[in-house]
Amino acid sequence: MGFHSHEVVQDKRTSLDLSPEKTLCFNNNFEISFDLSFYLNRAVYFGYIIRIIEDDHRNIDLVYNAEALKNHFNLIIGDKLTKTAFDIDPNSLFNRWNKLSIKFDYDNDRIIFRSGDRTFIEKNMHLKRSACYKILFGVNNYKQFKTTDIPPMKLRDIKIISNGSLTYNWPLNEELGQTAHEIYSQSDGAVINPLWITALHHDWQPAQGLKINGVASVAFDPKKEIVYVIGSDSIYSYQADSSHWSSTAYSSGKLILNQGNQSVFNPYDKNLYNFYLFVNKKFIAKYNTTTHAWDKKFEAGDVSDFWHLNKSISISDSSLYLFGGYGHLVYKNTVQQYHFNTHTWENIVPNRDFFMPRYLAALGATEKGDTVYILGGYGNSSGQQILNPNNMYDMMRFTVKDKTFKKMFTLKEGDNDFAMANSLIIDSHSNSYYGLIFPQHKYNSTLQLIYGSLLKPSYTFVGNSIPYNFHDTHSFADLYYCKTSKKFIAVTLLRSETNQTKVNIYTLLSPPFGSGSTVSLAKRSYYLYYIACFLLIAAATAFIYLKRRKTNSPILISSPVINDAEASEIPNKIKAYSSGTLCKNSIFLFGDLQVFDAEGADITKHFTPLIKELFLVILLYSIKHGRGLSSEKLNEILWFDKDAKSARNNRSVNIAKLKSLLDRLDHCSLSKDTGYWKIDIDFDHVHVDYGDYLSIVRDKALLDIERIKFLSAITQRGNFLLNNEYEWLDSFKSEISNDVIDTYLHYAHSLDPTHDAELLIEISAYIFHFDPVNEEATILKCKALSSLGKHSLAKHTFENFIKEYKVIYGEDFKMDFHDILEKKTSQK
Repeated sequence: MGFHSHEVVQDKRTSLDLSPEKTLCFNNNFEISFDLSFYLNRAVYFGYIIRIIEDDHRNIDLVYNAEALKNHFNLIIGDKLTKTAFDIDPNSLFNRWNKLSIKFDYDNDRIIFRSGDRTFIEKNMHLKRSACYKILFGVNNYKQFKTTDIPPMKLRDIKIISNGSLTYNWPLNEELGQTAHEIYSQSDGAVINPLWITALHHDWQPAQGLKINGVASVAFDPKKEIVYVIGSDSIYSYQADSSHWSSTAYSSGKLILNQGNQSVFNPYDKNLYNFYLFVNKKFIAKYNTTTHAWDKKFEAGDVSDFWHLNKSISISDSSLYLFGGYGHLVYKNTVQQYHFNTHTWENIVPNRDFFMPRYLAALGATEKGDTVYILGGYGNSSGQQILNPNNMYDMMRFTVKDKTFKKMFTLKEGDNDFAMANSLIIDSHSNSYYGLIFPQHKYNSTLQLIYGSLLKPSYTFVGNSIPYNFHDTHSFADLYYCKTSKKFIAVTLLRSETNQTKVNIYTLLSPPFGSGSTVSLAKRSYYLYYIACFLLIAAATAFIYLKRRKTNSPILISSPVINDAEASEIPNKIKAYSSGTLCKNSIFLFGDLQVFDAEGADITKHFTPLIKELFLVILLYSIKHGRGLSSEKLNEILWFDKDAKSARNNRSVNIAKLKSLLDRLDHCSLSKDTGYWKIDIDFDHVHVDYGDYLSIVRDKALLDIERIKFLSAITQRGNFLLNNEYEWLDSFKSEISNDVIDTYLHYAHSLDPTHDAELLIEISAYIFHFDPVNEEATILKCKALSSLGKHSLAKHTFENFIKEYKVIYGEDFKMDFHDILEKKTSQK
């Protein structure tokens, strides 16, 4: 656990009380130990590491004081310094965990302090058996022993050994909350303003962002750990260790930065460069940090021919190498070299393996830049955008010495295509890399960190995702690594239509934690993918056809209902949803919107924001209400700010575009036959998760375990239309959340808490996905855990609930733990 120190105001600093609302009492010798480390690059290093208060009378403190000439750690008893004073080597203090312990030796009336292999003894301490202690770390507000001074420290694995046996252990490995769980005696500690380090290795932390005028680019100084944002009137600097922004205006006035420009920091001459390229013209300028001016005049030009190219600097020949890019409907595989010494450009003709034309790839280099790795991208062998471009997953190695490309391997593509942020982080010692991937086919995208091998085609997802608005040439994303601070930095840029650039920065501590899921081996086989989809659809179609043939029923276009006979197909549908198998003619509304046409191609990216909203409002009104909605209602929702004629023209144009997109799906069309705009869907041939959802929640009398699993498979993709916010959509989202929770609870009440405990715990987790403080789900889970004999987990669940309840509702929950175990949940 990390502690907020003098970098924040007193009320925001961190406190840890090992025994809130009580004291810890010992009849025999006891010893408290813990691991300690400090944060680097903080302004103030002073304060209390631990304060032990004996019978509310005497304090025993370990204090750190950086201002002392030597022996910065001191043991204080009462108001006097003891002879126990020492230092810890800075390299160890800031980069490693250091074990410290304090032993209360009643037998010999002494306190024994240990730091590593050093031992200090304080004699004649007048210790009393059966004394009771408050043990506090950091700041505290306890009686007359209050203190607000604390060094910037990290703690882990606090233990108390009494009479030779481990009595208490607080690992401090939580990811959230204000409880430090004790794993032996359930004597949980209380934390105020915690900085849980485990979460910082998994959850990207957003830093303060910027919004600057004009086009911008970004560069990174790895030694000083500074991210530079190059704007048209200033350079903005983000210092990684302090999370502080600063800016410096250009002395030479405002720049004309062309679209597609990039920047790079040269770690060998310590200069910052900006460049942009056209097929027949190349421009590069150097920034003087002393005069705050660029050495060349920037001139207005055309849009770059080399968007999203990759770059690397080689120390061996003092050169900048540029790879690939995109511009004017052409993907490039050009390799360009800029010689810093002679200020000249050269086009390189690489040897050996073919480097496919691409952009949106990631590049990483060895420490000296003599070997370059390029992963993935988007393009094709011809370079012509009109000739079926696609995502690439090859790892290419470029050797500067002989100007040679070698294909190392090809990653497995997985179920969803992805492109790359601009950089890879290369670790030559372990032959591994880190990179950021994202699905480039949608605007509301996310960046995901992966960890892979340079020697074989496997990678693992690590950390959580980062929001990323991808608008092709309007967007840019990059990844950097700080060796000293041991953190990753992700930067995203988004240029708006008003010519402003939004800069977002996120940090993640290293090593990153993740799901551990690994994708490996070579590319997927598309024919197996389509065969699987075909067989699944064919089986369902054949079954329905035979059933209707027997009953001579006509085929109707309406909302789906799962009857008893068709319920036998549910396991196949669950498998398809849970595995992420995406077949032809599918519309997914839970999570991110995705639409797949009759050929299985994802066409979501072709829906502009307006057409997407038009599609969604007609689709939802068609499926839920069965009739669609009128032109007047469409105007009210989408073109309320326009007069009748203008609204009619806009509606006609966008309806035509939507019809064209829906024509790519079979058995799905837009009509106005009834006087209402409606999307007609044959649910026997088109998969719509919202339709499947409705068929489950509308008839709760048919609920069984398969339908519950099916509902879970649908909703686990994410909340309904996760990244879409429209005023008219709020009622749909609210109703769906309520219906999902009611459906789970309705089924849960039919179960036996004793025999179905594990299933009840699982259902509670499904409910918490929609309502983290659902009272009935909490009761169900606590009862189920108790029936399994997991009483401490049940109590922990309840304590987390009441804390979240108070945060949300601003009042205490009215029942205690024993009350809820006795309470009967209401029937739905």
